[in-house]
Order: sequence, then C-alpha cells, then structure tokens
Amino acid sequence: MPRLSDYPALIFVVCLLLFWLAGLIARMLYRRYRDKEPDGDNYSLLLGAVLSILGLIIGFTFSMAVSRYDMRKNYEEEEANAIGTEWLRMDLLPGEESVLAKRLLRSYLDQRILYYQAGHLDDVDKINRDTNELQDKLWKIVSTEARAHQTPVMQIVIVGMNDVFNTAGYTQAAWWNRIPRSAWALLFILAMFCIVMIGFRNNALKKATFPWLLPIVFSVAFALIADIDSPRGGIIRIQPQNLLSLAESLPPEKPSS
Repeated sequence: MPRLSDYPALIFVVCLLLFWLAGLIARMLYRRYRDKEPDGDNYSLLLGAVLSILGLIIGFTFSMAVSRYDMRKNYEEEEANAIGTEWLRMDLLPGEESVLAKRLLRSYLDQRILYYQAGHLDDVDKINRDTNELQDKLWKIVSTEARAHQTPVMQIVIVGMNDVFNTAGYTQAAWWNRIPRSAWALLFILAMFCIVMIGFRNNALKKATFPWLLPIVFSVAFALIADIDSPRGGIIRIQPQNLLSLAESLPPEKPSS
C-alpha cells in the first residue's frame, strides 16, 4: 500500500500547506485572545522547550531513517556474497544439473538487480513472482540431487542455497521496515504546534523575523527524512552495486547445444 512518505516532494508541499494553515490558526487565535497577551519570559521558555522537543524528535526520526537505509544497503551486499558463493558451489553438482542451476541462478541474479531498480509496485509484484518461480526451480534441482546423494558436499550446496533465499527474505523485511506512521503524525502535530506558537507571539509583538524561514526548514527536513526512509521514492536510493559487480564478473553463458 502506497504511503505519503514514498513521495518526498509531496511531503515538502504538504508540509508547506500545513504550516501555512498553522500560521492562519495563529492569527485567528491572536484576534480572539489579543486581550490576553502571554507573559514574555514564560512564553519564550515554553516555546523554547517545545522547539527543543521537536528538534529531538526530528533527530531521532532522522537516525531511524538512516539506520534503515544502512540496513538495506548491508543486505544488498550480503545477497551478492551469498549468490556469488552459491555460484561457485554449483560446480559440485553433476554436469547437466550444474549448467542448468547456474543458468537459473544467473536469471535469479538479474531479478534481484531489477528488484532494487524497480520504481513501481506493479513491477515489484512481477519481479517477486518471477523470483519465487526461480527459487522453486533452483530448490528442486539441489533438493533432488541431495536426496539422491546424501553427502557432506551436497549439504554445502543446500546450505548455500538456503543462504541465497534467506538473504532475499531479509532484504524484503528491511524494505518493509519503515518509520511508523504514528511517528510521522507526531512530527506534523508538533511542528504545526510550534508554528502556531511562533505565529501567536509574532502577532502579539507586532513583528515577524523571516516568518517563512522556519516552515521551509521544517519542510526540507521532513522531505529529507522521507527520501532516506523511502526505498523506491525520491533520489536517495539503494543502488545494487555489489549485485551488478557480481553479474559483470560471471563468465558469459555458454550457448546450449
């Protein structure tokens, strides 16, 4: 299911609209309660506390997004290592099975590269279906051979294939692991609350120093967090560098006779 955070540019626009709405709310509140102007020192202390809390939450949320990005990047490296290792172990299979298994594993590698490069969910669904079919075919080859020859050598091949499949599952889990919607809602609410408080104070003091600056800074920060947190949206994305390097290092496929 698509999320708003999958579109960082839209997050930026939505933030600007929400903060503009917060400025309108601040003016409405001031017109209604202008006879109850807040005490300057206490109000400034409260505003500073709220801004500090918001800054802390933005920092924590940014840290969450970066840690998830690093996790997805590490799993891409692990996938490349697992596939490369299993490619070498395929030589332990008999001749025809080894050739067929390597051909399927090469196609599997291509699908994993496409998974990282895909930008639309429809493409991802097709890639996942093709990947599952290739996994079934690969497992059928190694499991059939393992049942026929229950040797330590075949156990190594089986373990390697398990690693290939497991790393793909870990990657999928990492791409599903996103910043919770409740955290986003808390960010928006606190930011709007801060904008309202700042707008109310500026109206009371009859002055405003760059009133547009803080909303733009908040909007840019939220868009950056969304960009890092979104695996397929925005411009900061995981590139399958290790998988591409592995694909280039594999020997060319021999034509079938």
